[in-house]
Amino acid sequence: SAGMHQFVIWTALSAEGLGASLQHYNPVIDNAVKKEWNIPEKWKLLAQMPFGKPVDKPEDKEVVPLEERVKVYR
Repeated sequence: SAGMHQFVIWTALSAEGLGASLQHYNPVIDNAVKKEWNIPEKWKLLAQMPFGKPVDKPEDKEVVPLEERVKVYR
């Protein structure tokens, strides 16, 4: 269900003209982030989604063909 929540939030932000970026946390920084932002110790940090007004269009991504990215071994 977390993925669906992220999708709905992302879509709602986009509908309001905002851009967002889902960034997963690296556990190495958890303690520093909790201390800086006064986050309860029992909370588990998974990701953050900073958002704001886009100042430019995103650059086109070069996509490697699926056949080169996925290998199936039988």
